[in-house]
Amino acid sequence: MKSLFCWMICAVVAHAAPAPAESAATEMATAAKSFLSSLDEAQTGKASFPFAAESREDWHYIPRDRKGLPVGDLTPEQLELCKQLLHSGMSENGVTKVETIISLESLLAEMEKNPTYRDPKKYAVTLFGDPTADGTWGWSFEGHHVSVNFTIVAGKSISCTPSFLGANPGIVKEGEMAGTQPLAKEENLARTLAATLQEAGKPVIYSEKAPAEILTGANRKVTQLEEVGISAADMTASQKRALLDLIGEYANRYRREVANKAMGRAREDLENLHFGWAGSLAPGEAYYYRIQGKRFLIEACNIQNNANHIHTVWRDFDGDFGRDVLAEHLKDEHPASE
Repeated sequence: MKSLFCWMICAVVAHAAPAPAESAATEMATAAKSFLSSLDEAQTGKASFPFAAESREDWHYIPRDRKGLPVGDLTPEQLELCKQLLHSGMSENGVTKVETIISLESLLAEMEKNPTYRDPKKYAVTLFGDPTADGTWGWSFEGHHVSVNFTIVAGKSISCTPSFLGANPGIVKEGEMAGTQPLAKEENLARTLAATLQEAGKPVIYSEKAPAEILTGANRKVTQLEEVGISAADMTASQKRALLDLIGEYANRYRREVANKAMGRAREDLENLHFGWAGSLAPGEAYYYRIQGKRFLIEACNIQNNANHIHTVWRDFDGDFGRDVLAEHLKDEHPASE
């Protein structure tokens, strides 16, 4: 099973960052077309759907049957093209996280003696619409603990949410993979910030008990949750920088062009952001944290498996699956009669 995903590992070494002269939308369209052209009729039927398909917004992060073409059904050449599609939207850091998370499925299969349920060949790629350089279309790569969702509108605007990565185990404690912790920075940066705020006497910890799961689950659309913890408006300059560094760890899963847009929106919304922590600040104990502003929400939860099973998600209240830019595009294309 490990050999099946060596293409992801090799990608980190063999591929440089995307050339800045070519836009993310153009590169994604090129990669998607190359991938689609490599498929036979049966594979295409599993991989390609109309942009308006209801399944475009059907996402989840649990091990289940899901839409799309499983990577286990791809030839080595097709796997390479799938890898290029993933690299067209994600950073090397993001791809590394994804391939490490996928490698944990093989570990779980061995631990649980259930290779059918825990199978890295079940991760699937799906395309929606016609991937042209100036078109409106989308694609996803999804499986247990990975949900990457891109929407491209008119070849210009790009949405990358919902964005979910998780890890079980959160940190591998024994064996050949001991020390592996794909989401270490998402945990450590948040804990350090929360501890700094607590030491400064600021009410960042809003509950001694962490919830059992991210509160938004796999809902197709989310709305603002209760504001908890401390407002960024009440943070010092260094604390605000630490908060932005944490947000950046999520944004930088994606290529620079996409990440910069996400970080720009976070900075614009900075004074409205709230950061709250629930549970213990001690490493190895259960916790939950939330970053929320007027535009977006980040949640992280680590409570299952004796606090060694982490879920992280980035949601955009108006922009998940590109809803905001799709609405704006429709308005521009079909203005109301005066």
